[in-house]
Amino acid sequence: MARSRSLLMSLLLVVSLALLLPSTTCAAQPIKTTPTAWSFHLPLPDGVSGAESLAFDRRGQGPYAGVSDGRVLKWGGGSLGWTTFAHSANYRKIPLCTAHAVPSEETESICGRPLGLQFYAKTGDLYIADAYLGLMKVGPDGGEAEVLATHADGVPFHFVNGLDVDQATGDVYFTDSSTTYPRRFNTEIMMNADATGRLLKYDARTKHVTVLKADLPYPNGVAVSGDRTHVVVAHTVPCQAFRYWIKGPKAGQYELLADLPGYPDNVRRDARGGYWVALNQEKMRLNATVAPVKHLVGVRLDADGAEAEELTAAKGVTLSDVAEKDGQLWLGSVELDYVGLVH
Repeated sequence: MARSRSLLMSLLLVVSLALLLPSTTCAAQPIKTTPTAWSFHLPLPDGVSGAESLAFDRRGQGPYAGVSDGRVLKWGGGSLGWTTFAHSANYRKIPLCTAHAVPSEETESICGRPLGLQFYAKTGDLYIADAYLGLMKVGPDGGEAEVLATHADGVPFHFVNGLDVDQATGDVYFTDSSTTYPRRFNTEIMMNADATGRLLKYDARTKHVTVLKADLPYPNGVAVSGDRTHVVVAHTVPCQAFRYWIKGPKAGQYELLADLPGYPDNVRRDARGGYWVALNQEKMRLNATVAPVKHLVGVRLDADGAEAEELTAAKGVTLSDVAEKDGQLWLGSVELDYVGLVH
């Protein structure tokens, strides 16, 4: 009897070990770390800063960047440098917008502050999320941008922020980060736990804006999924990414995609079916006694929201956008006076 029991125990042990083997072979892959400290810098023109969002046109030219004085600039290579591509009506009419005599924080409500940018490849139009002036559009040749929308459901926009375009339909998905506070007072959104933000859709055919989701805490960057089934929305507070399903059995549902290690800004599709999320600041750690070894400025999520890669930088560097193009990473920041490039 004792010998039979011993054999039984041995058999159970072998079976248990066998069951453990698959979990060992399928262990999570280590997260790749990509440093950006040695990135190539493209200085912005004198007097402007804050390339908050980056975009490339249908010919692959760019990047295009919205900057602090209200313009959208285009990078034309080393020989041409930065040139003005688009601007609001006020930029040409009001001398204060071009004088650079006072801080941009004092003039942006008049001159405009372009944040999210994205082209619609079929027409070549560039859509602009201007924090103060609303949802805007300019044609493929640039010039004065037209205002498409300034309110939804009778509620005016206060802080238009992130934006992406469905390349099949031309519909624009964008965020109004708060219906209470404008961009200039964005810290109050966090301090007061404001949850009046909205996810919105501009129908390219009807020209109508629909509120897809209201009462959101600081919705920021937006990215349409590669299969066009959902939209990923970054919430600066509380450091999370959600997805809103636009088709399929979950259509209309809003669900958590990922908890993030910092305060996110823009979200962009990567080349692998996932997303790059720029981090404006690392998440504050309660009761932390030792400073973090590395300074995170961005993460890449896979399609299921798992972290696959992280970007690090020198202390003091913040990112607002990580745009992947042809295997390279273009880096935008709302605070810095250059655009970065990581080969």
